[in-house]
Amino acid sequence: MKFRALMTVTAWAGLIAAAHAHHSFAMFDQTQKVTLKGTVTEFQWTNPHAFIHLNVPGADGKVDSWEIELNSPNNLKRQGWKSSSLKTGDQVTLQTYPLRDMTDHKGGLFITLTLADGTVLSESAFAGGGPVNVPTIPPAPAR
Repeated sequence: MKFRALMTVTAWAGLIAAAHAHHSFAMFDQTQKVTLKGTVTEFQWTNPHAFIHLNVPGADGKVDSWEIELNSPNNLKRQGWKSSSLKTGDQVTLQTYPLRDMTDHKGGLFITLTLADGTVLSESAFAGGGPVNVPTIPPAPAR
């Protein structure tokens, strides 16, 4: 009986941890699109989300480091991406939905990217042009 109770508690703890591990996209302001031109400093092909680290020169000459979150490598691979799609030093133009709070660091949610040779890398989740993972309320029926 004690073993069964321990297993039940362990299973519930695992489910709760998994639920907390994934986040919503509420941290990103999907009403604004920001275009960044910069240099890739790192492309992380890791689960649960891939990341692009980008250095972006500002108007004042100061370089800002941005962390851009993408979909999972599994989903990206099904869309034609590879772990070698981006390399350190690549010059890119990238569109992102920025973080709502950039107190700690600059970052955003990936929309699309254009390499210096004109190659476009995009995310099929944004094909409709609207926000991602944001609940929509259907209109009330006419009376």
